[in-house]
Amino acid sequence: MRLTTRTNLAMRVLMFCAVNPEKTVRKHEIADACNASENHLAQVVNTLAQRGFIATQRGRSGGLRLSRPTSEICVGQVLRAFEADLPFAECFDLETNTCPLHEACMFRDALMDALEAFYATLDRKSLKDLVENNEALEALLQLPSARSIPICGARARPPQLEAAQ
Repeated sequence: MRLTTRTNLAMRVLMFCAVNPEKTVRKHEIADACNASENHLAQVVNTLAQRGFIATQRGRSGGLRLSRPTSEICVGQVLRAFEADLPFAECFDLETNTCPLHEACMFRDALMDALEAFYATLDRKSLKDLVENNEALEALLQLPSARSIPICGARARPPQLEAAQ
């Protein structure tokens, strides 16, 4: 099984927003931190907003932020929002299925059971579970303005060095 790029980006966007909860973040900030194309992010952000995971604001001071607490964003729901329209296997789409084994194949049933188990596992995880007490993730995704301000004018250490200690 392999998740689509859009699904992967959706989780990156949500984690970025979760690590920067007091900020309205911009697509270019997410793109820079998550090694993503702003064009791909635009499509993902649109879907996340339509599904109620994030709120967007247009204009000069615009951007995006989570629309609900991290504990209320279910990872399984996010994945379904991006993966549900794509059939897992050819035989899952009865309109385009050309497999001659369809009527007698038990592999399809096994795949359906596995897929249900996959989503059931992710349904038990919230965005909060992925980001809370995850200092390494915070070091990677936290906006520079949210990082600690050095005391007495000392130079800030790069996050890579901070995380290494």
